[in-house]
Amino acid sequence: MPENATEVTAAGIARLAGVGRAAVSNWRRRYADFPQPVGGTGTSPSFALAEVEQWLRDQGKLAEVPLRERVWQAVAGHPAGAGRALIHVGCALLLVRDRPTAWLELAAAPDERMAALLPQAMEHVLTARLGPATDGVHRAGAPEPTGVHTAGAQELGDDHAAGSPDSARVHTASAPESARGHTPTAQDLLPSVPLLRAAAELAAGIGAGQAFEFLLGRQLDANPRQYTLTPPQLAELMVDLAEPPKDADRAAREQPVRSVLDPAAGTGALLRAVGGPAALYAQEADPALAALTALRLALAAEGPGRAAEGPRRAAEGPRRPADGAHRAAPGPTVRTGDTLRADAFPELAADTVLCHPPFNERNWGHDELAYDPRWEYGLPARTESELAWVQHVLARLRDGGTAVLLMPPAAASRRSGRRIRAGLLRRGALRAVIALPAGAAPPYGIPLHLWILCKPEPGVRPAADLLLADTSDLSGPPPDASAGPGRPPGGKAAGSKTPGGGRERFDWPAVRSAVLDAWRDRADVEGVSRVVPVIELLDDDVDLAPARHLPRPASGGGASGLGEVRERLTETLRLTTGLVPPAASPAEPAHRPLTTVGELARAGALFLHSGTAVPGSTAAPVLTEHDVLTGAAPTALPPTGQEAPGGAAADDPVLLEPGDVVVPVLGGGTAARVVDAATAGAALGRNLQLLRPDPAAVDPWFLAGFLRGTANHRQASSYASTAARLDARRLQLPRMPLAEQQRYGERFRELAAFEDALRTAGRLGGQLVQGMYDGLTDGTVTPG
Repeated sequence: MPENATEVTAAGIARLAGVGRAAVSNWRRRYADFPQPVGGTGTSPSFALAEVEQWLRDQGKLAEVPLRERVWQAVAGHPAGAGRALIHVGCALLLVRDRPTAWLELAAAPDERMAALLPQAMEHVLTARLGPATDGVHRAGAPEPTGVHTAGAQELGDDHAAGSPDSARVHTASAPESARGHTPTAQDLLPSVPLLRAAAELAAGIGAGQAFEFLLGRQLDANPRQYTLTPPQLAELMVDLAEPPKDADRAAREQPVRSVLDPAAGTGALLRAVGGPAALYAQEADPALAALTALRLALAAEGPGRAAEGPRRAAEGPRRPADGAHRAAPGPTVRTGDTLRADAFPELAADTVLCHPPFNERNWGHDELAYDPRWEYGLPARTESELAWVQHVLARLRDGGTAVLLMPPAAASRRSGRRIRAGLLRRGALRAVIALPAGAAPPYGIPLHLWILCKPEPGVRPAADLLLADTSDLSGPPPDASAGPGRPPGGKAAGSKTPGGGRERFDWPAVRSAVLDAWRDRADVEGVSRVVPVIELLDDDVDLAPARHLPRPASGGGASGLGEVRERLTETLRLTTGLVPPAASPAEPAHRPLTTVGELARAGALFLHSGTAVPGSTAAPVLTEHDVLTGAAPTALPPTGQEAPGGAAADDPVLLEPGDVVVPVLGGGTAARVVDAATAGAALGRNLQLLRPDPAAVDPWFLAGFLRGTANHRQASSYASTAARLDARRLQLPRMPLAEQQRYGERFRELAAFEDALRTAGRLGGQLVQGMYDGLTDGTVTPG
């Protein structure tokens, strides 16, 4: 194998072939000619990409490697590391976009000549977009400032290490300004030249900004435990909240955002979501991550006179001058340093501040910053790093400016922070606390809060109230009152949660609408929002958790809705009674010839497909394992551009057709679902197996019914220490003529309808019981 050849892991092979990682493991066991590992570890080996591609082609498992996969594999296997490779790519993509003619001239030269000429060309576009390095801006490709600890920075390993007191943010106490550094040298760039050519080819198809977004996203996805990321939907919501409310002065509302600061920029997600003309300022502790953020924001800027465009404005497309080249627009100002210890913008008075600070930092500078003038509302306790960020943000706002911070829920109620919270309320600096559903952002298991702050203006009377809003119940689709016994309302019981913190069943449009309406209208909405007088909150605890001040709405819609729930329950019970199966007729155990699903698949009587889609990864709704087990409707979420776990492409899902039979492969329970017209068109979710029978050979209801037999599941399942896994190919069916299958299938269809009716009756009954308890206890229902 050539030295420094690109290597790929098993997950990368699975992504190339469009299969799951289990398939790659099977190939390694079954095929003696499968390429041998050339690196990695025993548990996570790596393989030569060229050898893997050739083997996949020889086996007919790969027609051609997609260009974007080639580029990503070259980034991941770069000898200097993926982080340094991304910096080289970002510099090159800036050159491709801003000086396309110069890039074409450079690309026509041999590799060594191109590497020798690139530094000067890159220096030109970097200076035009990011300013000269001597002004303190952290330049892409520049060496780290003297005195700044950067262990592991080149590999992007020190970004937002969630909850880590020893992250890079802690040991950059020196001044944030960096001495003028060099752009990547010819020696640095020579190994990257083939990668840069491929990246430019990718940019020609999808645009320079989108190419960099794709590669950076892959790098972040490959290291999920190293970063605390801000999801793009949440970033857009925070940007929208930073706009003045409806009751603000009209001129103020129409005034474009002039300056936006993110003092804990991370990967730049918040600033990238900013639309319209804006001067963007960012500070990040990790130098390598700061370089990538600067490149990301510069590549998001399209056309002259615009600093950085969010995804909504970028969708309008670039605006090119008449000469065909991009004229340099003012670029983002990105600096490196520990924000609390070494603020890079001490004189800035920003119109807007957006911030997702690190949570639970103990070593944030409590001792050395004890007399810092930023603590206008009190010195934060050592355990209250988040309140230190709150006061830093207020210090960097202009009078009347707005800030939006993502905060842990504990910051609203910890006793150690009550004095600072009281000061924020008395001076009118804190305008709203909004609870999000669990799953909105990492850590996904807890409902994070959004704090909206406004810097008090001299001579203006402080606000006398605080908006408290709670959207934590909006983690799934809203109930559908028209649902009948055959389909539970909204696909699930009201208020039910999906395991895993709600990440797979998250209705972002509903949450976004509720949050924006609450903030802009500042009105009392039962169970969602309440405008609370500040005097009511200034007690011994100063507890600002929205859930403690917003009584949850009674189950069933309150006393007025209980009558409707009771009527629906009565009707459902009546229908359920009519669906009760007839008395069973005992018979001797039947000894019938059997076949297996695997034999039927080999004979062409049915086809097998494995699901890989997750909700939000595709435009189509996704039928999840939870939906199959509960009889719910497919989960419909807006696409997020994520990939499905296991390496399969999220843009190539398996779509369901009427008559398909879907079975879960994990858990050990017996379940099978026949796809009807209402479910057809949905994508097959992960951990599901699809059996598509030939209707001329196999009746789908007959197939689904026999697949649910307990003994059948037991013999087809394998057991690990913590879970059972079903091998659908081993499931057994009796050999019967189609007419006899249909007779059994009709009975199985009736049982499925009865099961759906029982499920709906149980949900409505639980809703009625809880509503009665709520009404009797809160006085809205009398016992007489």
